[in-house]
Amino acid sequence: MKKVSLSVAALVAMGVGTASAADLGKVYTKAPPVAYVSPWDVAFGAGIMNDYVFRGITQSNHKPAVTAYFEPRYNINKDLQLYVGSAFSSISFANRASAEVDIYGGIRPTFGALSFDFGAWGYLYPGGQCVDTVVGGGGVCPVDVNTIVLPNGNVMKKDVSFYEVYGKVAYAFTDSFTAGGSVFYSPNFLNTGADGTYAAITAKLTAPSGWLPNGIGSYVSGEFGHQWLGTSDAFYGLAPLFPNGIPYADYNTWNIGVGFTYNVFTLDLRYSGTDLDKGACNAFTSDFTASGTGFPAGGINGGAPSKWCGDTFIAKLSADLTAATNLK
Repeated sequence: MKKVSLSVAALVAMGVGTASAADLGKVYTKAPPVAYVSPWDVAFGAGIMNDYVFRGITQSNHKPAVTAYFEPRYNINKDLQLYVGSAFSSISFANRASAEVDIYGGIRPTFGALSFDFGAWGYLYPGGQCVDTVVGGGGVCPVDVNTIVLPNGNVMKKDVSFYEVYGKVAYAFTDSFTAGGSVFYSPNFLNTGADGTYAAITAKLTAPSGWLPNGIGSYVSGEFGHQWLGTSDAFYGLAPLFPNGIPYADYNTWNIGVGFTYNVFTLDLRYSGTDLDKGACNAFTSDFTASGTGFPAGGINGGAPSKWCGDTFIAKLSADLTAATNLK
């Protein structure tokens, strides 16, 4: 009996010892390292287009333009992002400014399918020269040998930089369909002295993945907006009707298009239009290509018609990346 008891005790002891060793092994074995995810990210990209159109008005004289941007982001958590950014676009203004440099920043809160974007956007146009009706200046511009005089008599300030504050909202009704709206406000739009408010509604329908071959995605999107504009300062005044400033015309603008995506590339094909008449367009843009007289709705600026506002087709090829996704 003594031998049997010892054998049983030995077996029990071995069993306990084996279990204890296994448990200790589980306790002290190191867990695999957890990948650190930085809250910082950077979005950047560039594009080329046949026409740079901003709210229904060409900024590039209906000529090709290039654009690029750089946007650092900080994710406070998965539902709250801070961002700042800078963007560049080539332009063609009457004052010979050839570049738009944007500085912007804001915050993007998200609540499930509902997302917001609040911020401020500065539009800078370096390199401009004052446009006067008098050679060498002295009319509405300071006296300067570099003053520009246009054949059509339009005038334009040397610096037309301005800023806007904005708010945007979007709701993802499904994985494929998103709709939203936005409001922008500037107390001095294009440094004309006139305030400006722009409001728009947007929608985007993304095709199901696999609808096109070889990983190509596609979407349809559109926007309808209204631009309210105040009265300019006396620099743009027109005697005898409006010596203290031109009351700019409000207008509607819209665009609709299709896009195709592949990896980081997007080809966007879009129709853009506006109901701003050609005379009022010239008054607002100081179009250096406008010529002729007698346009019925252009009495506020002598009736010279401008082709810078109206129907146009835009094709844009762009690449958009983020450091966290594309530079791992």
